[in-house]
Amino acid sequence: MDATLALAIELIARPSVTPIDGGCQDLIAAILKNAGFHTESLRFGDVDNLWARHGQDEPLVVFLGHTDVVPPGPLEKWTTPPFTPTIRDGLLFGRGAADMKGSVAAFVQALCLFVSRHPNHAGSVGLLLTSDEEGVARDGTVRVLETLAKRQERIHYCLVGEPSCVDVFGDTVKQGRRGSLNGKLTIHGTQGHIAYPDRADNPIARFAPALQALVSRNWDAGSADFPPTRLQFSNIHAGTGADNVIPGDLEALFNIRFSPLTPAPTLRAGIEQVLKAHKLHYSLEWRLSGEPFLTPDGPLRAALAASIEAETGRVPDYSTGGGTSDGRFVASFGTQVLEFGPLNESIHKVNEAVAIDDLARLTQIYLGTLERILVI
Repeated sequence: MDATLALAIELIARPSVTPIDGGCQDLIAAILKNAGFHTESLRFGDVDNLWARHGQDEPLVVFLGHTDVVPPGPLEKWTTPPFTPTIRDGLLFGRGAADMKGSVAAFVQALCLFVSRHPNHAGSVGLLLTSDEEGVARDGTVRVLETLAKRQERIHYCLVGEPSCVDVFGDTVKQGRRGSLNGKLTIHGTQGHIAYPDRADNPIARFAPALQALVSRNWDAGSADFPPTRLQFSNIHAGTGADNVIPGDLEALFNIRFSPLTPAPTLRAGIEQVLKAHKLHYSLEWRLSGEPFLTPDGPLRAALAASIEAETGRVPDYSTGGGTSDGRFVASFGTQVLEFGPLNESIHKVNEAVAIDDLARLTQIYLGTLERILVI
């Protein structure tokens, strides 16, 4: 069996719903130690992190990934159990197959092949794994990066294994990501009997016009590299559960995926302007989970593109769409960051799967990227 496929099977078989690692990182550390890597287990809170490095010189090229997965959802909807890796019709099924234990397995195999072929390579190669990428992302990659910064270990190039491809393998590379701003909004009213609305103040009715104004607002038109900034509400709740009580408060959660054209302070000010214009009594909590970033042309982009074309015959498109990734934390240090992995069609769904052939090709692309930066 192909080494990447074999490792992917072993990783999927370890249940590792955020922030549980399930022994994945211990398995990987043992493989990399045997290949000559220095490895460190860095645990912060309930989160396991693994840092592995081969070489001491610059530049430092790092693969970035995560061993945690999202919950499997209704087990009865899975054709086979989510943590029982199963091969059928050329696909490997299981939770995390595409997001992102398949990529992690390809990372490990590519690193082992690279140091075996080039034991005296220039620069350094590394792997950073966390078990909280799918969660709040407070004690994972960001904490490891802080540790590395204190030791003056600087990452120059970072390739994230997020599933980036859309229609066919090799068609898309993520060259950056939009920022993500979260808000928890409470509209304050006055609770009362529904038969006496004049003696109450219904926050639902008060908020409705402001809600429409917020979701229809045109923040920016996007750019050649970024889609337009968009605000979406994810949860709205009010009421006691009784049908004859006007609620006292309404709570709403929203998220804005934003481009550099409209920075977070501008978004916060604009939203509060709308709320005040509608004369609402409100409280608002903010959480900025990531700033936008963009990696321009450079050695990493050239090496990855050439490796993808050599393996697939395709010239990839570049995108900043989709959700956030831990690449945002690395980019804040001035590192060139790109994301490339398998097809993303099945991620976070039941019956998640990755094509077996794509795992082998992914390994070769990761290996080729390292060689084009540090050897060729």
